[in-house]
Amino acid sequence: MTTMALTATRMTARQRMVLVLLLGSQFMLAVDFSILNVALPVIGSGLGFALADLQWVATAFALAAAGFTLLFGRIADLFGRRRLFLAGMALLGLSSLAGGLAPSPGILLVARVSQGLATAIVTPAGLSLLTTSFPEGPLRARALGLNGALMSAGFTSGAILGGLLTELLSWRWAFFINVPVALAVLLATPSLLAESRPDSRPQMDVPGAVTVTAGLLALVYGLSRASLVGLAAGAVLLVVFWFVERRAEAPLVPVGILARRSVKWGNLAGLIAFATETSLVFLMTLYLQEVLGYSALATGLAFGVLGLGTVLGGTVAPRVLGRLGTRRALVAGFTVQALATASLALLGTSPGWIWLLLVATFVGGVGNMVAIVGFMVTATSGLPDSEQGLATGLATMTQQVGITMGIPVMSGVVTAAMGSVLQGVIVAVLVNAALTLVGAITRKG
Repeated sequence: MTTMALTATRMTARQRMVLVLLLGSQFMLAVDFSILNVALPVIGSGLGFALADLQWVATAFALAAAGFTLLFGRIADLFGRRRLFLAGMALLGLSSLAGGLAPSPGILLVARVSQGLATAIVTPAGLSLLTTSFPEGPLRARALGLNGALMSAGFTSGAILGGLLTELLSWRWAFFINVPVALAVLLATPSLLAESRPDSRPQMDVPGAVTVTAGLLALVYGLSRASLVGLAAGAVLLVVFWFVERRAEAPLVPVGILARRSVKWGNLAGLIAFATETSLVFLMTLYLQEVLGYSALATGLAFGVLGLGTVLGGTVAPRVLGRLGTRRALVAGFTVQALATASLALLGTSPGWIWLLLVATFVGGVGNMVAIVGFMVTATSGLPDSEQGLATGLATMTQQVGITMGIPVMSGVVTAAMGSVLQGVIVAVLVNAALTLVGAITRKG
């Protein structure tokens, strides 16, 4: 192998440091999504939240994170990815400090909205810095594989960390823990990351930005609240956005990019991958706590096995993609995930069934992460560096919408099918597995 070939497949010392910095920030954002879930009852009693209003602690975050991510992904392309990355990390640190010190429900919700906005800024900016720091090929696939593994592990480990912090210290530390991490990233970024932006700065597409942001906000609200009005409004606004972009001189999202096969099918695969796996965590939480009687902390610890599976999946995914190709790797990942998920329909009321759950979630986590890495590689391939912020913004939007829509959909299935909690969970598990198979069939065709 020539020296040039070796250079193309091995990271330099600086690239490793860049990778650690960017992966650390993405992991922290993933943890933020789930770290408060197990602490919600304690937060409710501590701040005086009404039981019906507790879900807004999660929904407020999801609305901002999903609604503004595409806009900020494009702003990062136009005004500088490092600049947006630093601004988002600063906002995350300040909003986390405010959340930890919050004396009332209103202040806490404002802090969660700010954390969601910070996620919408940092995630696409960080991902575009990642993709532009590594050339398309094995190095980028490896970087995206590690990123996907840590992000998925962050979703599951957030539940564990939230349970530990709440039980040993206070729920407020679920916010405070972000502050030193954000500060460390802010100090390290200027010396490690160069600014990345195009030479010419086109005019911002204000009508496109308004319609897509409003449409996504309405869509996520409709999904999280099971509101047909919200869903209809979101659909109408996104259709309007499509026509606005067709006529815009400098569109926020060029229609040609949306029509690209890799962008279109890659993001569909990502939507299915995130919706099915995050909602499966919700279903298994119901099973562990309502059927087997596990505590919140024990439930979080059980999901540590799923986290290990996702880490392994992210580690092996670049090799799978290199050997099978992106499309076949997506099919293989979805098929493994679907089979592992379907096996959970055998769960019963005996405590011994925990072993099936642990094995199935581990194997399913490996398959899901292979599919997620395949999605990220597909959705960001074949585009110039000047459009990487847009591509990663689309991918991040897909991720956030998938995470947001999966749980309400599966919750509705459980409710509709429930003669007992176990029966509802089993029906929803089979629906989840079927959706995963749709992802495999779609990519096969």
